[in-house]
Parts: sequence; structure tokens; C-alpha cells
Amino acid sequence: MSTTNRQVRLAARPVGLPKRSDWNFTEEAAGDPPDGQMLVKVTHLSLDPAMRGWMNDGKSYIRPVAIGEVMRAGGAGKVVASKHPDYRVGDEVAGNFGVQQYALSDGKGVRKVDTRFAPLTTYLGALGMPGMTAYFGLLDIGKPKAGETVVVSGAAGAVGSVVGQIAKIKGCRVIGIAGGADKCRYLTEKLHFDAAIDYKSEDVKAGLKTHCPDGIHVYFDNVGGEILEAALGRIALHARIVICGAISQYNSTTPPKGPANYLSLLVNRASMTGMIVFDYADRYNEGGREMAQWIAAGKLVTKEDVVEGGIDAFPETLLKLFKGENFGKLVLAL
Repeated sequence: MSTTNRQVRLAARPVGLPKRSDWNFTEEAAGDPPDGQMLVKVTHLSLDPAMRGWMNDGKSYIRPVAIGEVMRAGGAGKVVASKHPDYRVGDEVAGNFGVQQYALSDGKGVRKVDTRFAPLTTYLGALGMPGMTAYFGLLDIGKPKAGETVVVSGAAGAVGSVVGQIAKIKGCRVIGIAGGADKCRYLTEKLHFDAAIDYKSEDVKAGLKTHCPDGIHVYFDNVGGEILEAALGRIALHARIVICGAISQYNSTTPPKGPANYLSLLVNRASMTGMIVFDYADRYNEGGREMAQWIAAGKLVTKEDVVEGGIDAFPETLLKLFKGENFGKLVLAL
């Protein structure tokens, strides 16, 4: 195949917020798949806060993206050439394809998706990595019980919005923390959260005191920093805290700020546990089946923030995550 494949490669390790000069835009022939592989035309890219950590050269749960390497990213698209026994031309798929227009794949980590059931973009959101993060993080680590109070930070984002809805399905009171009146209205009016706290215009500590009179039983943290500090000050006895992310800290040029009041964990005999979705890879089908049933039954609302911009718009679109500008799952259409 003589099609040109445009790619975005990491040119430098970012200091603070990634800038356009941290990327190289390259072109090469897409090529024909060898035996056992397929060629996927990528139509949508998943943009996720974790991508910022993957750019750093440090020990983590996954190796960093190397300088000169195509930037790691989830994506979705269509098989356009195949020498793989399990995939045919025309199959719609999702997988880790990288920031490029075409991806060769041996099928590892790739799954077929059914766009008759849900749009392709939903398989990058509620039925993709963010949805699995919410499902297993809340249910396996948070272990919510009916009647308990669950608080979610980054509640209007791809993970947080699903966490809150699953907690409602499980019979919990749910309080979301988000930035801006529109996002907070969306949480209470569309997703049926019991309350929302606007961290941009409200005192989060005071809001948690008002909305969580009996304390926080499960806190699902996506932002870290001062909001984690405020939540720790309100936890109930035997609370479970799920550390999923810390987006407020990802672009800091100083060491991450940890909670000074961590002794609240001791006083309340509470637990704080880190969560990485890849640990649950062998159970994705289990989570996906139940999430799909909830979507079909109208119990789970999905929302994707799709930016039409193509490969060239990748650097600026990624920054929407760290400026709080995305509303739902951020997706870049190629």
C-alpha cells in the first residue's frame, strides 16, 4: 500500500505543560501488513491524562515513550488490509495504535467493536480504558455499599463521570467535584449525582462538610493536590480511597505535593490504594459486558468530547485535558 502515514513522535521530554516543539511530525509509507498482521486506518485517538506521565523518563508502571518514538495512544478505526486470520478488511477495531493515521498490528491488545450498539468513540470512553478504570477502581478497590457516600474528583471527565454513575447504580449517595457551573449542572441534572461542588467558585472543604455530614466512605481521586487534602479531612471510619490519578500535579515542575493530613487514614482506620487499569486486562470482557448492559438499559450515560482537527491538532488538543477544557471523554478525530 502506497498510502502516506502521518505520525506524531516525541521529540523532547516536556518540562511542565507539553509544547508543540516537544513533538516531531513525520511521514512514511503505511506499508503492507506481513503475515499475521493487519493495517488499521485510525479514525479516532483517545487523549488521556496518563499520556503526560508516559512522556517522562522515570520508573513507572509502564516504560516511557522513547525520544523519536510514535507517541503512545489508544485509538479506534477500521482494518484496511489484513493477513491476520482473525481480522478481515472492514472490521472496526480499538487498540493501542499510537498517534498516527495508520497502524500495523499483530492483533495483541486489539478488539473488534460493534458500532451498531454504540458509536466508535464510546469504545474509547465508557467501553474503553476510562470505563474499565472506573469499573474496576470503584468496585474492586472502593467496594461501595448501598447507602454510603461516594465522592469523585474530576467528576465530569471520562473516568469520574462513569465512577459516579456506577456508584448511583449501586445505591450510593454521590458527590462530584468538577470545574465550572456547566459541568456541575451536567452532573446533577443529566447523570443524577446527588450534589456537585464547583472547585473553581466554591470552597471544596466547606462543600464536602455540607454534602457529606456523615463523612466520605469512598473517595475516588483523579486530581490529587489540595482536593485530595480536603477529602482526607472528611473521611469516615474505614473509608476507602482510590488513587487513580493526580492531574493537578502532572505538569508541575516541582515534586508532587502530597497530603499533609495523611494521619486521617490512621485515625479512621482507612485505606488508600493506587489503581492501574492494566492490572485488570484479563477481566476487561467482564467489565465491558456489564457496562454495555447498563448503557443499553439507559442506566449509564456516555459523553465524548470529539475534536475535529486531525493529526496537526494533537499537541493543542492534548492540552485541553490539563486546562480543564474537555467535557467528557476527550477524543481527536483524524
